Amino acid sequence: MLQNTGKLAGCTLFITGASRGIGKAIALKAARDGANIVIAAKTAEPHPKLPGTIYTAAQEVEAAGGKALPCVVDIRDEQQIGDAVQKAVDAFGGIDILVNNASAISLTGTLETHMKKVDLMLGINLRGTYLTSKLVIPHLLKSRNPHILNLSPPLNLNPVWFKNHTAYTMAKYGMSMCVLGMAEEFRGQIAVNALWPRTAIQTAAMDMLGGEGVSKQCRKADIIADAAYAILSRPKDYTGHFLVDEEFLREQGVKDFDQYAVQPGHPLLPDFFLDETPESLVEKMEQHGATPAFKPPSSSSATPTSGGPVETTFDAIKGVINEDVVKSTQGIYQFDLSGEHTGVWFLDLKTGSGSVGQGEPPTKADVVMKMDSSDFSKMFSGKLKPTMAFMSGKLKIKGDMTLAIKLEKLMNRMNKAKL
Repeated sequence: MLQNTGKLAGCTLFITGASRGIGKAIALKAARDGANIVIAAKTAEPHPKLPGTIYTAAQEVEAAGGKALPCVVDIRDEQQIGDAVQKAVDAFGGIDILVNNASAISLTGTLETHMKKVDLMLGINLRGTYLTSKLVIPHLLKSRNPHILNLSPPLNLNPVWFKNHTAYTMAKYGMSMCVLGMAEEFRGQIAVNALWPRTAIQTAAMDMLGGEGVSKQCRKADIIADAAYAILSRPKDYTGHFLVDEEFLREQGVKDFDQYAVQPGHPLLPDFFLDETPESLVEKMEQHGATPAFKPPSSSSATPTSGGPVETTFDAIKGVINEDVVKSTQGIYQFDLSGEHTGVWFLDLKTGSGSVGQGEPPTKADVVMKMDSSDFSKMFSGKLKPTMAFMSGKLKIKGDMTLAIKLEKLMNRMNKAKL
């Protein structure tokens, strides 16, 4: 575990959703420095299915060496947030750090998501984060080293992360957009950053989503707590970053990540919004004994698909092609893929606004590119340039060579869209 340095001693942290899970883990990490923790959460009475209350969390914070102020707060309620903020200022003299951790989730499609759920997710994730930040910022501006940390993902605009749960993605990305905007708005005054886990984290929410058996594929919340601690220990000019826990901790010198695993040595489940597709997450859960409560809808098409990273890549390509790309390219590509995800795909950048699909193109391809499916994924993620792949023998090209060079422009466009 990352060692405490004492840098948060005497600091006051206002943490939403801190009665359990990730929020509580961050609270306990800071408490070991002797920090003051405002536990802003809804659970005042024991819940039949969820562990902990604001009062049991407060006891743990004080046992760890911190001071605790438990406050009943629904972050959709402006009055409750305002009251908790004032209590924090009265008790501790100010607020130095805001951790926007509270979140709601429903991994359901548009037609299956009741508006009550949509309102809940937007109300907590987006509006609640914005509102809490708005009410705490006047006090952060008086702090010597103020921080806002949102538990939200990098803004990955690959359509695969929208198609199965548009409402949740909109709400969660709303938290990330708060980082994007507020980091620039308060640059030089308040550090505003986002933190997201590389793998699934063992929480009550994950148990509900993954079902029985998912916990052994998870890491403990301690990894997020350690990463958050390191971020919050930075000066206020460290701002505007979308950080992933494992990568950030490696930069801090952490090498042993088995210490964070619920079951060391067991394969880990990647988290949402990064590289793995929803379909592959479900597959990995089931392979290792979990029973996921969510499953992406199966395609009604009779044509088999290769799935996995290749399908994800073509979804991403579909999101960036348009008439301008077609006009500047004027070529039809055929990809003959071997290896783990064998199949034939096409990319039409010659007609209309462009199209992609599985199988051979409706009209003859101008260029046929043969390669391993893993190299195809690397090529379109920017890790392998077509020219280098060709020179190394990983890519065989039949047809118009200039079109292979033009393809690099499309890849650059895709990678910029991910940023």
